Amino acid sequence: MRLPRLGPRRRSRRKHQARAAKQAARAPPPLRRRVAPGRLGRPSRLALVSDVPTQRELWGGETRKAVENFPVSGEPIPVAVARWLGRIKAAAARVNAELGLLEAGCAERIAAAADRVAAGELDDQFPIDVFQTGSGTSSNMNANEVIAALAGDDVHPNDHVNLGQSSNDVFPSAVHLAALGEITTDLMPALESLAGSLEAKAAEFSDVVKSGRTHLMDAVAVTLGQEFGGFAAQVRQGCERVEATLGRLGRIPLGGTAVGTGLNTHPEFAERVRRRLSDESGLGVLPPADPFEAQAARDGLVEASGALKVVAVSLTKIANDLRLMGSGPRAGLAEIALPELQKGSSIMPGKVNPVIPEVVTQVAAQVIGNDTAITVGGLQGHFELNVFVPLLARNLLQSIHLLASASRLLAERCVDGIEANRANCERYAELTLSAATALVPYLGYDRAAEIVKEAARSGRPLREVAREAGVEDEVLDSALDYRAMAQPHGTGRAPG
Repeated sequence: MRLPRLGPRRRSRRKHQARAAKQAARAPPPLRRRVAPGRLGRPSRLALVSDVPTQRELWGGETRKAVENFPVSGEPIPVAVARWLGRIKAAAARVNAELGLLEAGCAERIAAAADRVAAGELDDQFPIDVFQTGSGTSSNMNANEVIAALAGDDVHPNDHVNLGQSSNDVFPSAVHLAALGEITTDLMPALESLAGSLEAKAAEFSDVVKSGRTHLMDAVAVTLGQEFGGFAAQVRQGCERVEATLGRLGRIPLGGTAVGTGLNTHPEFAERVRRRLSDESGLGVLPPADPFEAQAARDGLVEASGALKVVAVSLTKIANDLRLMGSGPRAGLAEIALPELQKGSSIMPGKVNPVIPEVVTQVAAQVIGNDTAITVGGLQGHFELNVFVPLLARNLLQSIHLLASASRLLAERCVDGIEANRANCERYAELTLSAATALVPYLGYDRAAEIVKEAARSGRPLREVAREAGVEDEVLDSALDYRAMAQPHGTGRAPG
């Protein structure tokens, strides 16, 4: 029996359906987020699994479209941003009720659902890839749909949950406040802890004299404690730099709605929501310096990232110095011993590697790379809107988390367990020919240089060559006192 021929319209429809079925079969399953235990017993800020089913998909059609449209990285928006979307939506619903714009019962159902988002109960309901529409509209719609589904059939995602808001002001506000919160509660305490650990070692090693080094070459004597004190000061100043950005990071564009004018929002809405958010979180949630600046530019995020980059640079210097000082144990400097955490080689028995400093330098490289992308993203503020906000959120929050984790590791699993090799340090102090610098006030530069050249040529001690050159023992005892040389002003610090 011959089948009837399909008309052109029906054939086209069949082809479209077949093509759609093939694409659906090729598409990977959507990833779900879970919170997994991280290092030092801390929850991971972002962990992905594909084998944990969601109990129920609460999102709607707009979220579904975005999931289909952006199968890019498999990485959703940062957890902290999703939760701050919940906080903002809850505060907005309650304020809209206060202003008489939303019925009280409806508002409270919306706020209760949004509170669950803010508490992290619904992290797996935010499946959209972080590389999405540049305003974050898809994730804002995602939040609206999830909250509306929980709040009841009479609640509309846009008319009720999104009342007085736009993705253009809500999503960047969530990003700013997520970064502000993570810096305040996670990064700053981690840096303070690291600075404290370094300061404790500076005190412990205050009398350990060693050779200083400039250009990786021998220099005049310093103490190991002075070096660790310098490390601690780097971290402290890093804290100050990051802290100096927080006031501007806390200025959010909420209330500007689509382009900064505040169209479709109550004149008291933004101020009341900010006050609620500030009271609930304890953070400084501030009005924008100018609504159009806040809407179009993400300079506060770029500035914060720049401060994090400086911290990364500081940690790299500290970690590299620890690696060099701990090199050996026999053919390196071996001025300090780093804690032995694990086997260092699968083939060389007994080898121990500086694993934590290596982790720290890798983290620093990633943070510096993140900052470069954030800088590029900050350039993309065209007219009334920046369209790189999801990327800015991803990189900035990753940098905050990485630096916090690396700082804790460096403090707890490296610095706290460092021991000084006093014998080696003092031997290097005696060996350095740069100690002749202390003879310059007595002999002059040229004569001291001749003594150094002869000591280097002959391999004899500096003191012996100087004595042979006619320098009196009284001068040598005074000038070549290495502890006094390292602390010429009695405090271990240069004057000023």
